[in-house]
Amino acid sequence: MKINHTSLRKPKLRRRTILWIISIALILTAAIVLALVLRKPTAPAALPVVSVEPVEASEVNIYGEYVGRIRAQQFVEIRARVEGYLESMFFEEGTYIKKGQTLFVIDRKVYKARAEKARAQLNKARANALKAERDLARIRPLYEQNAASQLDLDNAEAAYESAKAEESVAQADLTQAELTLSYTTVSSPISGYISERSADIGTLVGPSGKSLLATVVKSDTVLVDFSMTALDYLKSKDRNVNLGHRDGSERQDSYVTVTLADGTQYPHRGIVDFASPQVDPSTGTFSVRAEMPNPDHVLLPGEFTKVKVLMDVRTDAIEIPAKAVEIEKGGAYVYVVRPDSVVERRFVETGPELGNDIIVERGLAAGEDLVVEGYHKLRHGMKVRPVEQQPVTEQDKQNSDR
Repeated sequence: MKINHTSLRKPKLRRRTILWIISIALILTAAIVLALVLRKPTAPAALPVVSVEPVEASEVNIYGEYVGRIRAQQFVEIRARVEGYLESMFFEEGTYIKKGQTLFVIDRKVYKARAEKARAQLNKARANALKAERDLARIRPLYEQNAASQLDLDNAEAAYESAKAEESVAQADLTQAELTLSYTTVSSPISGYISERSADIGTLVGPSGKSLLATVVKSDTVLVDFSMTALDYLKSKDRNVNLGHRDGSERQDSYVTVTLADGTQYPHRGIVDFASPQVDPSTGTFSVRAEMPNPDHVLLPGEFTKVKVLMDVRTDAIEIPAKAVEIEKGGAYVYVVRPDSVVERRFVETGPELGNDIIVERGLAAGEDLVVEGYHKLRHGMKVRPVEQQPVTEQDKQNSDR
């Protein structure tokens, strides 16, 4: 019998192939298991870090800024009330003078003569009145004894009344003449600083000449005039401040501060004491006035200044950094971090801006964590790692200003 060696080798080859496959599979499985065992655990994805600031409610003062003009509390023009040549001057220009101080003297010869004439006329009228009184005293007894007629009595009474009237006229003429004579001495009606003289000695002054002699300015207290819009006036009805009047309510009186020419703030502040009751139709504004102390005469009448006016006092107001607000077409939004560190994008209604801050009317409550930096990389519902922002100190502000 003949044996086929080829048919005997085939089962052996199959067994070898299967063994090799099983070996390779075991090696690969062992390699995979070893790789899985030796592989380092992957770190979880890092959460985005954002700076948050707790929302606080506080009392906030809201101001408005306007252009104002400084005006002296009193500005008096010293004028000659009678005509004559200016004889003398009794002050130094630009100095402080007191009320009632003599400033100028006008030639008084003519007016003194008129006063003397009026006094003489008065003396004559008094003498005539005395004679008429004596004549009337003599006629009355005679009339009672039927020794004088009724006509004689009437004439005597008429003469007496006429003489008394002439005496009154003469007295009035003398008073007027003396008053005119007193006008030749020009005195200051108020205390303040006087300007340079407007007329030289020897100049004809008075009604037909140059009447303005100088001006006196009282500027220990100055007035600040500025204009506000009608909209500001309407809004003031709902505010917690009194604008231009004191009505005895619990509202706070509005005050102003001004900026000097060098950009610094004037140390004193004034009280708004007047607001016009009507709007100027040509400008749509109404006039407001504030009274401000000026003890060192730093504020000069006539100069323009920037006026900062207290417009409202908000209690329990929410004030946040303006940089935390995202403005889009649909409105204003902020990002708030919830207690579970999840971000919430929230719509807010904003109010007035106060420098770098802004008032939030609705949408935020005290105690919430507001994202102040890093909100550009956020989306609603994202989990973050909040870090509370450190408050800015005065030293930091000074360093930043440098």
